[in-house]
Amino acid sequence: MALGVPGLRRAVIASIPLLLAGLLAACGSYKAPGGGGSRGGPPSGLTFRAFISNSTGFSSISPGLQIMDARLDKQFLGSFINGGPQPTFLVLSPDKKLTLTFSPANNSVGLVNNLSESFGGSITLPNFTESLVIANDNSTAYAALPTQPVLGQPAGEIEALDLVRGGIKSKVAVAGVHRLAQSPNGNRILAFSDNSDTVTLIAPSLVGTTTDPRTPLTGFDRPIGAVFSPDSTTAYVLNCGRECAGIQASITKVDLNAFVVGPTLPVSAATVAVLSGNTLYVAGTPLGQLCAAGTTAAPTCGVLDVVDVPSFTVTTSGVLISDGFHDRMAVASNNRVFIGARICTNINTASEQRGCLSIFNPSDSTVTVAPDNGDVTGVQPITGRNAVYVIQGAELRIYDMTTGKLQSKQVDLVGQIVDVKLVD
Repeated sequence: MALGVPGLRRAVIASIPLLLAGLLAACGSYKAPGGGGSRGGPPSGLTFRAFISNSTGFSSISPGLQIMDARLDKQFLGSFINGGPQPTFLVLSPDKKLTLTFSPANNSVGLVNNLSESFGGSITLPNFTESLVIANDNSTAYAALPTQPVLGQPAGEIEALDLVRGGIKSKVAVAGVHRLAQSPNGNRILAFSDNSDTVTLIAPSLVGTTTDPRTPLTGFDRPIGAVFSPDSTTAYVLNCGRECAGIQASITKVDLNAFVVGPTLPVSAATVAVLSGNTLYVAGTPLGQLCAAGTTAAPTCGVLDVVDVPSFTVTTSGVLISDGFHDRMAVASNNRVFIGARICTNINTASEQRGCLSIFNPSDSTVTVAPDNGDVTGVQPITGRNAVYVIQGAELRIYDMTTGKLQSKQVDLVGQIVDVKLVD
């Protein structure tokens, strides 16, 4: 994957320079989370919204965030939120008052006030990122910059962003850091570097102090990400293995209190996972994995494994899904698992249409590969409804989670659609 352009620049604010949040809110150049319309609610008047990033805009409308009424699957046409010059992926704050956007056009992180549905300024990073997390204090974010030059050390740095005053308040050098995963309580961040068998554990409370916040953990096989137990005591690290030029895909348990690594459980492939109750779903594309004969024209397939967490055993192995690099996964309320990939094999013939979205039904271990072509860049189950919003091939597609098929009502959004987040 292309990962930005090297170059060392001090972070600057893309809008009017940010000062204290209260002063900026008063002068109108920054809107701190919590503001709203004149009656206390959002200007759109909607109480159940999804924000959708549009990186190109349409007609006379600039790129930004489109607002969807997530109850009625209806686009709100009265407002289009500025999200920076080319908003792509979205990150929602723990308190749901703030949405961050990332624009690769100028490597800026845009701040969107969810209640006032307005743009609150931007922070320009010195390099490209594909991974942002927001701390539980809702005032700090961390960005992984894999190619950021570091004086006297290998490239790679984590930037701590000040979401209240703006700017970058501190930096942590981590060679090649590409992805970040944060524990639910926010006390631990795991940093994953390309072509490495080490995970760097970051203590956010020590970032910016005189004490080194980094603890290197070894004993992995090309680790690429992690999911956490709800109590934040255990991380399940995804070892990409052969898919990332390592040896064996697996899941490694990490005790986040004692910093103990292991045991490790081999799986078919592991680039993405989601924890649902006591079940861990994990997926990836093993090298050379063939599809079942006669089922598809695709030459290779991905694989899904199901892991029982209490016993730490694989209960279902080798379920074939679409191929590609899997980095999106969500469980709907009826337990159907939506698995998205990028750079998969797209089939579009008279007899078969399939792309990068697979839907797994755990009740009978069957898989439906959706007929749409294109990369999956966003998956968002809609709380309290039988609907899942999926961004595939730069289009919004709405699935009925009870059937695993497209619902009858669809919404055509014009532009380059990238990501979706439910903000209420």
